[in-house]
Amino acid sequence: MGAWGHGNFDNDDALDWIYELQEALDTSAVVAALARVIDESADYLEAPECSSALAAAEVVAALNGKPASSLPEEVTTWIKGKAKPDSALLAKARRAVDTVLDDSELKDLWKVDEDLGAWGQTVEDLKVRLS
Repeated sequence: MGAWGHGNFDNDDALDWIYELQEALDTSAVVAALARVIDESADYLEAPECSSALAAAEVVAALNGKPASSLPEEVTTWIKGKAKPDSALLAKARRAVDTVLDDSELKDLWKVDEDLGAWGQTVEDLKVRLS
C-alpha cells in the first residue's frame, strides 16, 4: 500500500522525488519540479507533479531556514551546506504552491477524500514558511 497523509512528504510521489533530489548537486531538481507545475498551469495538473512540486517547495522553505517539522532525514541531509534560496526561487516556490491550491488533481483528490481542510492547512503552513 502506498503512503498517503496530510504532510507534503506523506505520499509516494513526493517520496520518489526525494531520490531525484539526492542525485542533484544543486537546486536543479527543485527548479525542475516547480517548473513542471508553473509551466503547465494552463493544463489540468496531475497529482504526481503537484506532489513533487510541494515537496520541492518544502525544500526551498527548509533552505530558507523554515523547514517543516516532519522534514525527511534525506532532505535534511541534502540541504546541509547549501546556500539560502534567492528571491526568484522563493517566488517560484510560492507560485507553484498557489497553482496547486488553485486547481489541481491533488486538490480534487483531497476534496473527494473529504479531508481537504487538513491538507489545506498543511499547504497554507508551507505558504507562510515561504514568505
